[in-house]
Amino acid sequence: MAEVGRAAVRDPGALLPGGFWAAVAVWLERPQVANKRLCGVRLEARRSVALPRAAAGPRPRSPGEGLGPGQTTGPARGTAIRGPGESQPRHGQRENRKEAAAVARLAGGFGPAGEAGVGESDSPASDLDSLWDAFFQSLDGGHPELLAFLSGPAAGSQPEAPSELSVVLRTLIPKTGPRCPLAVPRRELVVQDVLSGTVTFLPLEEDGGNVKVETSNVYQIRLSQSQEEWFISILIFCPERWHSDGIVYPQPAWLGEELLARLARWSVESKKSGFKSTLSLISIIKYSKTYQMLKEKYKDMVKVWPEVTDPEKFVYEDVAIAAYLLILWEEERAELHLTAKQSFIDLGCGNGLLVHILSTEGHPGRGIDVRRRKIWDMYGPQTCLEEGAITPSDKTLFPDVDWLIGNHSDELTPWVPVIAARSSYGCRFFVLPCCFFDFTGKYSRRQSRKTQYREYLDFITEVGLACGFHVEEDCLRIPSTKRVCLIGKSRTYPPAGEVSMDEQRTQYINSRRGHPVSPPSEVSLPPPPRATVGHAGHPDGQQALDTGAATGRAEIQNDQLWLSGFQPREKAERVRNCATLPRDFIDQVVLQVAHLLLDGEQLNTGSASSSSSKAWNRGGSLSLAEVARELAGETLQRLKRECGGLQTLLRNNHQVFEVVNGRVHIRDWREKKLQRQPHSEAKRRLCLEAFKTRMCWFYSHHPDGCVLPSDSCPFAHGPAELRPPQTPKRKKPVL
Repeated sequence: MAEVGRAAVRDPGALLPGGFWAAVAVWLERPQVANKRLCGVRLEARRSVALPRAAAGPRPRSPGEGLGPGQTTGPARGTAIRGPGESQPRHGQRENRKEAAAVARLAGGFGPAGEAGVGESDSPASDLDSLWDAFFQSLDGGHPELLAFLSGPAAGSQPEAPSELSVVLRTLIPKTGPRCPLAVPRRELVVQDVLSGTVTFLPLEEDGGNVKVETSNVYQIRLSQSQEEWFISILIFCPERWHSDGIVYPQPAWLGEELLARLARWSVESKKSGFKSTLSLISIIKYSKTYQMLKEKYKDMVKVWPEVTDPEKFVYEDVAIAAYLLILWEEERAELHLTAKQSFIDLGCGNGLLVHILSTEGHPGRGIDVRRRKIWDMYGPQTCLEEGAITPSDKTLFPDVDWLIGNHSDELTPWVPVIAARSSYGCRFFVLPCCFFDFTGKYSRRQSRKTQYREYLDFITEVGLACGFHVEEDCLRIPSTKRVCLIGKSRTYPPAGEVSMDEQRTQYINSRRGHPVSPPSEVSLPPPPRATVGHAGHPDGQQALDTGAATGRAEIQNDQLWLSGFQPREKAERVRNCATLPRDFIDQVVLQVAHLLLDGEQLNTGSASSSSSKAWNRGGSLSLAEVARELAGETLQRLKRECGGLQTLLRNNHQVFEVVNGRVHIRDWREKKLQRQPHSEAKRRLCLEAFKTRMCWFYSHHPDGCVLPSDSCPFAHGPAELRPPQTPKRKKPVL
């Protein structure tokens, strides 16, 4: 046994030992947040057991113990514990066959005969019973060192007292990709001992019909206390035989440094997340495989991206969203025994990449956006994208579509559940909220105890409930801070209740003009019969459902708006970054702010300044709020109409100002020169092209002139140095 790391934990909030177990739960249930080479984990079964401090006979198993699907006991498979002296088949022909079989299972196929599925047992609770009982007997029979390791430091103080343990069977799912195509899931037994403050991880190895507990990669996380000071340690049972694969089992140094530091920090963090675990509604194994496949297939989009947006972010974000939807829909088809792939409409599709991916992968659908994008021309005719505005009314219904998608759909976000509910009884929705909009304008906060994001998600959930959906929430794995999606897959009422439910929808929508009302409760409404969930292209029930939906909407005129005041986005995107403000207005604000920072010292308004022998005045600093209080009300109102307002204007004039942590300073170009780093060839060429193409503000306006000599300043000291700007040549994308 060796201790690979030990960290003292300061606990001013008295959160330990509860905080320690909360940190362990993160590593147990979401190890990918620390080990980035993991895709996730599947908890298969859990049970409580008693491990005696002294030797005892095998504990009889009670029928039906364990948690998880298939909670029935069965005949135990051949189970054993592998000691340090036994061979470990990590290499060789048999191991290669096992890895190939696991890769085949990840791809949805079947491995060679006789190869058991890794983590895919029909009865994980029964597996856990068999594993633990066999492991328990082996401990009692000939592994006192491992028994002492499991028992922890409390064994000596209470030699006869049994320890109540929690045993979990989990499957670790590694990421797959070009660098690790044969990465396979690994199963573990996790033994938590609250009395001893320990949690022990026991790797499992499948060998034909036998499952072996390996002692080579056993490690333990331990909480201890000494003289009112808490410590967290990580120990390895058999360090000389630790085998690191760089994925599921990292190097011991990583456990003792990276993981230990995270556990220590998590243990004393009182803030709890108000969101679901990532990818909680779909299979993580299927998602990992699909995401890697799509990423490899569409990665070249980054090279030819014609938009001004960041291609790395948008391409891989849409790939991740597409992977999620494809798995969600695949599992829905399996659940409802459907064969045809679901159809969709993406409202506010933007660059259209999500529509392109879903269409290419076989789902019929189209995207609609108020403004055409350059990249649309690159997708080809198989991707249907339409330019047009969506105004919620009876003209914007989609009765033949299975799913409505609102991916960062802005002002349409709260309307997506409404449009889905009124399109047909079988229409479902997926929304990924970003900007905060109500039915007719910006969303106004009403609950200060929640974050604005959490409150808005709750509002969209409320809309879905009011429209008659069972709303589910999940967290996507995308490069964005706004990554919580809301899904409406089924209704809270039968098809016959469409008319009365639509009256409730109308009442709720109209109530948003004033104060919100409580939506209909899910509990009070009967769930829909499974056979009545209709889908476009599936004649099993769609015709009857569309008839019922049409009956519910018969009293509403075809051109009636659902709520007056809704304004779709303008077709021409307004540039609101202070760049369109008049030049004289910008110059006036810059001079006024500089005057404030220089303690009221008079600025030059001519075309040149006289140099001074006194020390250069770099001025003081003011907060943005202090600067705003000194500006005229009309000036502030004009700036507020621009995105970012005063801060954006000051940042745009970076030659004069620095804005750091909400405070404004006069820029000192001597510091910039000292901190200058070697540029790439492209940046160096760009600097040369822009050299002396603009007048130096300090030379013209600062009381002490420019702090740099003329030959060092990148801006012109007088009209004689001014050069005409060069228009850069843009490279055409290679299609």
